[in-house]
Amino acid sequence: MSTFYHVCFTTPDLAATMADLARSAGLAWQPPVEGRLAEWDYRMAFTAGAPPFIELIDTAPGGPWGDASAPGFHHLGFWTSDLAVGSARLSSLGYQVGFSGCPFGRAFAYHRLDSIGGHIELVDITRQPSFLQSWNPGGQPMPAINESSAT
Repeated sequence: MSTFYHVCFTTPDLAATMADLARSAGLAWQPPVEGRLAEWDYRMAFTAGAPPFIELIDTAPGGPWGDASAPGFHHLGFWTSDLAVGSARLSSLGYQVGFSGCPFGRAFAYHRLDSIGGHIELVDITRQPSFLQSWNPGGQPMPAINESSAT
């Protein structure tokens, strides 16, 4: 059985959000990184330790993260054994792709679920070693949705 490996929130102030969650919940953080996806710059951080992780993204409004001018829930992240098949499966269930990183060389897709006010993110399992190296060195592999047996 697969489970989500992270929950993501957008925030207009990454440092303040990290500090608030460290003080209020005792969370530890990996150092933030800066990145660019197509024309969108962002900063992000993940909690330190084992899954499920909390991901924070600080970015200008627009782009794949929508209106990031106010803090909010964005997605639950799941590993998938096959991104194309998983994305087609979710689309066939009525959860349309809100954004795909594939055209930009990133193996993930956000599918909108209005019932949770956010997205399900599918990330291809081939990206997991890189994720572990960056965000959880020495961490154990995490389960993925097996798309050949998903219903």
